[in-house]
Amino acid sequence: MATMHLRIGDLVWGKLGRYPPWPGKVVSPPKDLKKPRGKKCHFVKFFGTEDHAWIKVEQLKPYHAHKEEMIKINKGKRFQQAVDAVEDFLKKAKGKEQQHSDGKGDSKGKKTPNKPLKILDEDDEDLSALKDPSEKPASSMEPISKRLKIIEEDTGSTSIQAADSTAINGSITPTDKRIGFLGLGLMGSGIVSNLLKMGHVVTVWNRTAEKVQVKEPEDSYPQCDLFIQEGARLGRTPAEVASMCDITFSCVSDPKAARDLVMGPSGVLQGIRPGKCYVEMSTVDPETITELSQVITSRGGRFLEAPVAGSQQLSNDGMLVILAAGDRTVYEDCSSCFQAMGKTSFFLGEAGNAARMMLILNMVQGSFMATIAEGLTLAQATGQSQQTFLDILSQGQMASTFVDQKCQNILQGNFKPDYYLKHIQKDLRLAISMGDTANHPTPMAAAANEVYKRAKALDQSDNDISAVYRAYIH
Repeated sequence: MATMHLRIGDLVWGKLGRYPPWPGKVVSPPKDLKKPRGKKCHFVKFFGTEDHAWIKVEQLKPYHAHKEEMIKINKGKRFQQAVDAVEDFLKKAKGKEQQHSDGKGDSKGKKTPNKPLKILDEDDEDLSALKDPSEKPASSMEPISKRLKIIEEDTGSTSIQAADSTAINGSITPTDKRIGFLGLGLMGSGIVSNLLKMGHVVTVWNRTAEKVQVKEPEDSYPQCDLFIQEGARLGRTPAEVASMCDITFSCVSDPKAARDLVMGPSGVLQGIRPGKCYVEMSTVDPETITELSQVITSRGGRFLEAPVAGSQQLSNDGMLVILAAGDRTVYEDCSSCFQAMGKTSFFLGEAGNAARMMLILNMVQGSFMATIAEGLTLAQATGQSQQTFLDILSQGQMASTFVDQKCQNILQGNFKPDYYLKHIQKDLRLAISMGDTANHPTPMAAAANEVYKRAKALDQSDNDISAVYRAYIH
């Protein structure tokens, strides 16, 4: 294969990782930016974005020679806008701009905002240059961007922020693998809905078919038929789903349920064959994850844990945060699924790490919610306006959608579950146990746990976590 010689100003197609080629221009890198070691690459500015990247020579193709080919394989709106930007640049530059080495590219004749230069390493596989073709500009209430960035550290651990194309902002290319999903509760039903919406072939199963949660409040307890109507297939047992599908996800309430689903009668283990993938999305303890990983891999299966941070609403919106650990190849196989269900995902290394991180996150959230409830009730007890307390809080450093939503729900007496109180108490208990194992103190979590236990004793288990408020007023 002949070596391609590129110069500053040449137009190219640059490919990042597994993702489609994107039009760009070879430009001069900033003076303080060194070329990656051991790589024959060029610094490329992508059209239609603010992104720049070092791209290996073998991942670059001349723009004009491959234009027709590239346009055939990518028909998206955003992609077409980028191509139009190249053509507009060519017309305005009249062939001269390609010889410049100042790296300004298509800025001639235009005023561009003073945004910081966003530099992506080729290995980072950042997708901001490859945003979903149908993506709409984010509103002030939506995340500014959803990007995939892989950060390799010296320790070998990897953290990945992912998922550009989600159920919220456009279509994705679904995997051709058959997907199974076990557990259709508050979180699972939103996830399945988004998988189906994005074109995945999904087979579902739920322990209690009459208690399948969906998006609309008035449809809290529909039959599995609703998912069948959306295009899902129905599995009779976990074993059947696992045997029929390439990748089977599970999202259930606690460690016991997770174990029973795999190792119980007609469980997943009976359907696992060499090469089959099992993804545990439940929030459980690391010991449970280790056990499940061992039994799945003992049958030749591949295992990934992928618990999710979020709520029912975020699940419905395809905006969950996914923490994954275990078999990296399974993580990669799940790429389109994670894009459909979440805004971001992180790969945290060996199995068990995601469970640890999720328990820490939920420990912080649960403790914070208990503290907010304590503040609201103390305000009332001392004759202060709870609404004024919230108004002041929302203008300070602790302002967040979470605080505002939960406090408003409390003031309105609305404790419809977005995340079950009994589940956050379970997570606190597991986090405290994890602290014991590590010989690390968790006094705040322990105190919060007692408040949630009090709330459970007051029959608040199946209400939202904000119902911890009632533990302070009874």
